[in-house]
Amino acid sequence: MRQAIQRIGFCALTVAAFALPAHADTLPAGFVRLTDIDPSIRQDIRYAGSGNFLHRKANGYEAPVCILTEQAARALSGIQKAIAAKGLTLVVFDCYRPARAVADMGQWTREGGPPDPQWYPRVKRGDLIANGYVGELSSHSRGSTVDVAIARTDGISAPKPACGAVDADTLDFGSGFDCFDPMSETAHRGLAGEVAANRRMLLDAMRAAGFKNYAREWWHFTLEHEPFAKQRFDFPITAE
Repeated sequence: MRQAIQRIGFCALTVAAFALPAHADTLPAGFVRLTDIDPSIRQDIRYAGSGNFLHRKANGYEAPVCILTEQAARALSGIQKAIAAKGLTLVVFDCYRPARAVADMGQWTREGGPPDPQWYPRVKRGDLIANGYVGELSSHSRGSTVDVAIARTDGISAPKPACGAVDADTLDFGSGFDCFDPMSETAHRGLAGEVAANRRMLLDAMRAAGFKNYAREWWHFTLEHEPFAKQRFDFPITAE
């Protein structure tokens, strides 16, 4: 009898083992990978590599993947569908940002250093927080903030600005993502007509989907009715 019970138990454990998934997803409830909602949105996650103002990967970015709250991801998907007919696509540079990455960036600024022509041409590294370019806390850690631009899908490239990062086919926005300079203010005076029109197109599209802009960065938007408005997260960004 004991041997029979042991055999039954072993079989049950074997069946259970085969029934379990190979891995358990680490995302908290309410979060999704953007690819699972809309794989057509281009992802160019800058803090997962060295093409950013740190010149290295930020802590917590284990994969170049956009993670957002489901509400924010579905809102972006609605915009993507609206602009796709015009031969355009959204490009996301950053989405959810772990709190450890925010702390990493803050510590990096405190190390000090001269201006960087590509990223902060008119301010010293140690002044980036005081000037509002790097935050000691970030809305990105709440999961409903995204850094985004619009690009063409026909392969025709626009002139590339010297400051900040741009995706290969991004429209001309006058500055690149993370150009820490007054020229990146959404309503900066003296913008060329095409640049102003491109910023207005992005702003209007994002507002229509329920996002509000951070006036000092044309690329930075937060979902107005975000689900975790008073909560910050620190889980790492992973591919699965």
